[in-house]
Amino acid sequence: MLRQEAIDTAEKYYLPVFGRLPIVLDHGQGCKVYDMDGRDFIDFLDGIAVNCLGYNHPVIVKAVAEQAAKLMHCSNLFYTEIQAKAVRVISEITGMDRVFLTNSGAESNEGALKLARKYGHQKGGEKKYRIITAKMSFHGRTMATLTATGQPHYQEGYNPLPGGYEYVPFGDIEALEAAMGDDVCGVMLEPIQGEGGVHVPPEGYLKRVRELCDKHDALLIFDEIQTGVGRCGAWFEYMNVNVKPDILTFAKGIGGGFPMGGFAVPEKLARVFAPGDHGGTFGGNALACAVAYAVVTTLKAEGIVPKVKEKGEYFLSKLRELQAKYPEKIVEVRGRGLLVGFETSKPGAPIVASCLEQGVIVNCTVGNVIRMVPPLIVSKEEIDKVVAALDKALENF
Repeated sequence: MLRQEAIDTAEKYYLPVFGRLPIVLDHGQGCKVYDMDGRDFIDFLDGIAVNCLGYNHPVIVKAVAEQAAKLMHCSNLFYTEIQAKAVRVISEITGMDRVFLTNSGAESNEGALKLARKYGHQKGGEKKYRIITAKMSFHGRTMATLTATGQPHYQEGYNPLPGGYEYVPFGDIEALEAAMGDDVCGVMLEPIQGEGGVHVPPEGYLKRVRELCDKHDALLIFDEIQTGVGRCGAWFEYMNVNVKPDILTFAKGIGGGFPMGGFAVPEKLARVFAPGDHGGTFGGNALACAVAYAVVTTLKAEGIVPKVKEKGEYFLSKLRELQAKYPEKIVEVRGRGLLVGFETSKPGAPIVASCLEQGVIVNCTVGNVIRMVPPLIVSKEEIDKVVAALDKALENF
């Protein structure tokens, strides 16, 4: 199949819900992907913060091949050794006692919202049901997580949405305090907003959120789908700010490219769900667990996570140099670790297109924020090449 044939076939048969770039990817290696025409691209979108070990990592390839030859799926009505090993290491890196495994970030957040509601009912009956999230947040595309997402354009056409959700400006502690009450069962936040524009909250904000949740006996849920698994220079962003949530959701990087997610809780919440209250056919299947175990143990053995902070600081410093060079074009540079971006003074799509022509993949979110989430194994030399491409793109922007 030729490139255009592949595009035309996908356009004919796939639902037209994605705004795709005009390339057909064929394979990858490290931080690069290659299209059907043999062109190579440095990928700083990383499958949207997923391929934390890059492409074609031998540890992941080996884990998939060996586990697929043994057992891919058997349902959660049985135990498997690989699931036991996976949940143990995930418990260790999350700092939590109990883990539930899913197939995606949206499913992870859906489970967390269900747990918060069930907790509220146990504590205060049906009157303790409200869930507060942040404006400009993104939590998924199921009906509940879509409702939790604080961006109205994602919700258009899906009314009536589930009730009991409210939104406050991210980083505004006074607004949250005004919205809180004893009828709140949960507050769900991304510790750094990714899809909403790479927004880092003010220092001390998350600590005050923790205090308000404690005051009103509401569960603090951190959606670390994008910030977790080393992305921000610690296993999870909550560890950078020393604010521990009651429920921690994760996905993306935990599978290194394989669909995998989950949520983790302390022992005090382990019995909120009774047997039969929650479940899933494919979550925690043997193949996904083998990959997750390989990813986590490799990140540990190679000391990759601590290096992310240094790489991120280097990347941010280079972007700030670009801001100084183009002050009328770059409004702000922000991020932590290898979740970084900059806000532009006008729509940023031309920057994405220019970079693509130069063999670099970056992403534009919310219209005018260039977001970059490269593999955690990225080198400073690759960062320099991407910054050079951004520089050239900004010249004519």
